Amino acid sequence: MPSIISISGVSKTYATGVPALKRVDLEIRRGEIFALLGPNGAGKTTLISIVCGIVNRSTGTVTVDGHDISRDYRAARSLIGLVPQELTVESFETVRSVMNYSRGLFGKKADPVFIDKLLKDLSLWEKRDAKVITLSGGMKRRVLIGKALAHEPKILFLDEPTAGVDVELRKDMWALVRRLRDSGVTIILTTHYIEEAEEMADRVGVIDKGEIILVEEKAELMRKLGRKLLKLELRSPLSAIPPELARYQLDLADGGGTLIYTYDNQAERPGVATLLRDLEAAGIAFRDLDTQASSLEEIFVSLVRKAS
Repeated sequence: MPSIISISGVSKTYATGVPALKRVDLEIRRGEIFALLGPNGAGKTTLISIVCGIVNRSTGTVTVDGHDISRDYRAARSLIGLVPQELTVESFETVRSVMNYSRGLFGKKADPVFIDKLLKDLSLWEKRDAKVITLSGGMKRRVLIGKALAHEPKILFLDEPTAGVDVELRKDMWALVRRLRDSGVTIILTTHYIEEAEEMADRVGVIDKGEIILVEEKAELMRKLGRKLLKLELRSPLSAIPPELARYQLDLADGGGTLIYTYDNQAERPGVATLLRDLEAAGIAFRDLDTQASSLEEIFVSLVRKAS
């Protein structure tokens, strides 16, 4: 799939001498949901701000759908919608007027039908004539998304979009993001809510200390790095692991009544089928078994620790 955003050798060092980004190379594919994960201060917002033309880069090039963000800023920026972390909305304007004004800023002709549809899609229809200052934090977040979409961009940046949003609104936003992706909009998401990336992303990038640690298809990342846990409820408790099973590095829990085996898809440790055969040969019977896969959060924490 062709790239809609190309980032090559981008670095950013602030006047204080602190490097925020270190020669970042990244390709964002057209029509995907890309999740950029990283701890606070990792460089996520700085990278987004550079692509959107808010922050000047120190080195490197960025193109948006073939438009260089420096030489052809207007064309590049017109393709982008940005939902920032901060709730910066015109407090004393109505919700509808905020969206109409944002559309006009990008030189788009007025389109009441489109704006009405957007208000309905964002569950803001009943608040369309309310002043922004009267809205809850979650509703203000929806207004920010509406502002970003008012000029019908091809690319949408969501910088911590559900911070301070309750679970119900969060799920509504996830559904909206999927609909946007299905309509052809490319989504770049930064988040501290790992479940958002796990729920929605096609690919995941991990950034730490200004460097891209890894970019991978989400499913492939979880296959490569995801650890699995096998729990066996034993018919009779064990006081210790039999020597013939030592190669499995098993653990006992629940007073010896549960046997735990941790493994991963690419390790050279013996597989589950081999373990079960060896348990039978050792005369160890079990009542039930349960497997659990690592979450994306566990994988993320592991990657950042390795990079530290």
